[in-house]
Amino acid sequence: MKKLSLVFIIGAIFLSLSVNAQTKNSAPKQKKFVIHTDFGDMKGVLYNETPLHRDNFVKLAKSGFFDGTLFHRVILGFMIQGGDPDSKTAKPGQALGMGGPGYTIPAEFNPKFKHKRGALAAARTGGPSNPQKASSGSQFYIVEPEKGASFLDNEYTVFGEITEGFDVITKIASVQKDKSDRPLKDVKMTVKIIE
Repeated sequence: MKKLSLVFIIGAIFLSLSVNAQTKNSAPKQKKFVIHTDFGDMKGVLYNETPLHRDNFVKLAKSGFFDGTLFHRVILGFMIQGGDPDSKTAKPGQALGMGGPGYTIPAEFNPKFKHKRGALAAARTGGPSNPQKASSGSQFYIVEPEKGASFLDNEYTVFGEITEGFDVITKIASVQKDKSDRPLKDVKMTVKIIE
């Protein structure tokens, strides 16, 4: 009887370990992306903990929505912003930053995701017109400085991060720009999901 109990216990342990290994392996892998620009490529990952933003970014990238859009607002020591579909056909000096796909995304704040260097976050309309802090359906920004931008934490949804190409962020943030922080020479992008 003792041998049978011991066999049962050992079997239960192996079953438990097997289930735990399968659970770990079944967790969805982080989606990876690359943003191509004339200044080089930025590669990054999207967080699974922000599924609404992750899935929206993947959908737009796969449809080619971002391709040909501009980084239309760049501030050295702060961030670079893009994703406005109006920027595809914008005339020089035209004000940008109000375009989108026609919808917003509910905020997905997560205290573990900070506005560190390379953080990928959703732009949004500020002020009393957006008390829920819903995100733009397409506009995003990437944090540029080494010190990050902690004052934005839990105000804007961080849904991914750049893992390669930090120098590209700084190169784009450093270009000459007009009084609206739009680069004088267009900085176009294409965004691809890496399967």
